[in-house]
Amino acid sequence: MIRGVRGATTVDKNEHDEIISKSLEMLQDLINLNNITAEDVVSVYFTVTADIDATFPAKSLRMVEGWTYVPVMCMREIPVPGSLEKCIRVMVTVNTGKSQKEIHHIYHYKAKKLRPDLKR
Repeated sequence: MIRGVRGATTVDKNEHDEIISKSLEMLQDLINLNNITAEDVVSVYFTVTADIDATFPAKSLRMVEGWTYVPVMCMREIPVPGSLEKCIRVMVTVNTGKSQKEIHHIYHYKAKKLRPDLKR
């Protein structure tokens, strides 16, 4: 079965180092809590809000050992009025035997308010 594993985080500043570190932190939690290996990943999509443009959060994926060949892309979020600012979202599509309820979606910092219903 192919499942989507979601994550989101926020940054305080539109700066390269913070974007990379917060994205990497989110990815590492998502990977570890779901026992994901690179070979099981179909693709990874990052989106960012319009106020993030200092770097591509996808660069953080290349810092994860063994993930060199995983296809990854970055896109811009729809600019919905009143939506969460300085937000980085990720969708990892992965081959897994887990049910949807067994998937751990990751929400860090101010992004926790996006899906409080998924808090474990």
